[in-house]
Amino acid sequence: MRSDPMTPLPPCPQCQSTFVYEDGANYICPECSHEWSREAAPAEAAEVQRVWKDAHGNVLNDGDSVTVIKDLKIKGSSAVVKVGTKVKNIRLIEGDHDIDCKIDGFGSMQLKSEYIKKA
Repeated sequence: MRSDPMTPLPPCPQCQSTFVYEDGANYICPECSHEWSREAAPAEAAEVQRVWKDAHGNVLNDGDSVTVIKDLKIKGSSAVVKVGTKVKNIRLIEGDHDIDCKIDGFGSMQLKSEYIKKA
């Protein structure tokens, strides 16, 4: 019996199937018949760290400075963030708009990484 029913089981390390089930101290994959012990499957190590990249494929980090590469209309306003606008000290977040920043003259907003390049 599982100790915590809210914790999802890890995917199969061989075929990545999500239909894994527990059998005593082991996990079993019904699709490829692979068996492995619970101790061999650390849940935290299985999490993949997300990497944010700009429009040109450069890796972004918190605190980077970036430049806008496309005129961006601001929702609910007639203002536009122009091409070439520099944005300093970005913060990377999860979601569709994955950059949180402050732009001089516009204030705090979120941008998509596909519309910026690393400065």
